[in-house]
Amino acid sequence: MDRVIARVGKICRRFPESYEQDSWGNATFRVAKRIFVWTMVMENPGGEVVRFVTIKAANGEHESLVAEGHPFFAPRSSFSKGWVGVILDSSTDWDELSELIEDSFREIAPKRAIAGLDQ
Repeated sequence: MDRVIARVGKICRRFPESYEQDSWGNATFRVAKRIFVWTMVMENPGGEVVRFVTIKAANGEHESLVAEGHPFFAPRSSFSKGWVGVILDSSTDWDELSELIEDSFREIAPKRAIAGLDQ
């Protein structure tokens, strides 16, 4: 597995009831069968490898995150549903990403899993 995506996985697996599942050729991290983080590794037309995740933003925050610009972007098919893309590169703030992943987990997880997180 790609080392950057493995680092994302390490963050995701610390949440109660979370698990990894390969979907569409990429790692997704789920709770109660619902995705809270979707990873993607792609090669752009210039041949550069691009890594990113999509996360469910806390209620109403997706527009403000995207307005900040890099590393945030609006995924075409899911932005209107509150999802945000985050490019992973040398400038990634891993503490901020960890907080955003926790927010995503809290948006998706059932109450019992969130209660486990809060203990």
